[in-house]
Amino acid sequence: MKLAIIGSGMIVNDFLTMVHDIPGIQLEAIVGTARSVDKMELLKKDYGIGQVSTDYEDCLNDQNIDTVYIALPNHLHFSFAKQALLNKKNVICEKPFTLNVSEMKELRELASANNVMLLEAITNQYLTNYKKIKEAVKTIGDIKLIECNYSQYSSRYDAFKKGDILPAFNPKMGGGALMDINIYNIHFVTGIFGEPQEINYSANVENSIDTSGILSLDYKDKKVVCIGAKDSTAPVRTIIQGNSGAIVIEGPTSTIDRFTVIDHQNKSQIVDFKVHTHRMYEEFVEFERIIRESDFETMTKQLDHSELVMSIVDKGLETAGISLG
Repeated sequence: MKLAIIGSGMIVNDFLTMVHDIPGIQLEAIVGTARSVDKMELLKKDYGIGQVSTDYEDCLNDQNIDTVYIALPNHLHFSFAKQALLNKKNVICEKPFTLNVSEMKELRELASANNVMLLEAITNQYLTNYKKIKEAVKTIGDIKLIECNYSQYSSRYDAFKKGDILPAFNPKMGGGALMDINIYNIHFVTGIFGEPQEINYSANVENSIDTSGILSLDYKDKKVVCIGAKDSTAPVRTIIQGNSGAIVIEGPTSTIDRFTVIDHQNKSQIVDFKVHTHRMYEEFVEFERIIRESDFETMTKQLDHSELVMSIVDKGLETAGISLG
């Protein structure tokens, strides 16, 4: 994979700390705004990136680049991904894929028409520990209740309350607790249990954006609550309850550092099949393989999952009366 990184924010800095552990990924370029040039030059030097650019079109015309990793604010995902697909570049796009499911469907059609890969960077779907949880849920009987709580007081919330609306809380830029933090919980739940029958989002709304909220997913035979907060904090934990036991994940559903299986006699077993200390490692190992092998079957499966998540986000925001973009 000959990769161009689009953006230079926190997620890019995090990504760069582990990407050289994946031999198949070659960093050809980093692309950003003129005000980010000094930062990008430092990243180029520190991580051996081929070139720094402020011209996205030049990047897309570069035949040495076959894939772009879009790590920009949420509202830019669609337009930057669309432009790359039209230029026949493979696209890896950070979560949330787009601001709504119709945008995501359009990207799928473009990827298909141009015979290129389109993938969402969503960590938990590729973690070995997550795959082991999928196996473990079969051992705890009929699943009755699932509670996912990912609550983390945002460093930007105080500024937001004073009227300084940064992207994380800007509805026009696709901000809010559901899109930023609770979306990991949606991916976690639907990756195991599929599509729910009913969806409702009860949100705390300030200045037209959800600063926290509870997404309820009704599967008829099981009930799910996904809690996400950027205006308050609490123990970050997920519990899956069956009639023969439970699974407990301490920490966010974005990392799944390990999990505990508890049987009906309250005996517990800690499970950890972690492959790498960095949460993004396994997804990018798989992205490199999918692109190298032109594995359209796996890509399609992952896109089906991402489309389901975006449709749930659409419905949830609708029930809460929140409009993005």
